[in-house]
Amino acid sequence: MKKIFFTLCCLMIACSVFGYERKIPANSKVYVAPMDGFETYVIAAIRTKDVPVQVVADRDKADYELSGNSESQKPGWAKTIFLGQARSDEQASVTLTHLKSSEVIFAYAVNKQNAFRGKQSAAESCAKHLKDFVEKPRKR
Repeated sequence: MKKIFFTLCCLMIACSVFGYERKIPANSKVYVAPMDGFETYVIAAIRTKDVPVQVVADRDKADYELSGNSESQKPGWAKTIFLGQARSDEQASVTLTHLKSSEVIFAYAVNKQNAFRGKQSAAESCAKHLKDFVEKPRKR
């Protein structure tokens, strides 16, 4: 048991030393690719959740590209009438790619059942997890 614990600790230290959990620098320029309208929710969520990145409209000026997709499923008439459920189920996934190296830096998928605010809920979840993946800005 001690050997397993020791091995796991060494593996965690090696991962942090060799940068397997790589974060992107604060104030990096991110282009949000078209996602059938979901990109609007993602951009708004990035602003709402104070993710320390710069969203740019021109892909050529960006360091990273955020792409993905989303799907909504409205409740059927039976759920609406008998259960009073008017909320949708939301699924979304995003990937952040470094444009110069084509390396996928970050990926996240969310599945929100009975989402109160629909696509907005899924986008805010994506932005929240992206924020955890961006280095904290330095104070001056």
